[in-house]
Amino acid sequence: MKCGTEDELRRVKEFYIDILGLKICRTWSDGLMIDTGNGFIEIFTNADGEHRLGAIRHLALLTDDVDETVRKVKSAGYEVFVEPGDKVIDSAPEYKIRMAFCFGPLGEQLEFFSEY
Repeated sequence: MKCGTEDELRRVKEFYIDILGLKICRTWSDGLMIDTGNGFIEIFTNADGEHRLGAIRHLALLTDDVDETVRKVKSAGYEVFVEPGDKVIDSAPEYKIRMAFCFGPLGEQLEFFSEY
């Protein structure tokens, strides 16, 4: 993701670090890396980003409690466009999840899910 202003960077850090509880694992002069637990989100601070959907539709982040994560996201003023709900993915074997979707600080789409 790219942040073109200090305000965008502040909102990204607030969302991913303060609200979702992820941690910054590296910083450098033009960016930082946020640890998702099984990968990284790279945030660049040296150019304007394009805030539109691209080849990657959304990030799916595993959480212990979808409903609590959504409560935190909503209380911070972010839009949840798919409320928490249960779903069974018709795979072999079938995959039972609880999931919800929101928009992040740069307009990115995020899915929060937990297995059950």
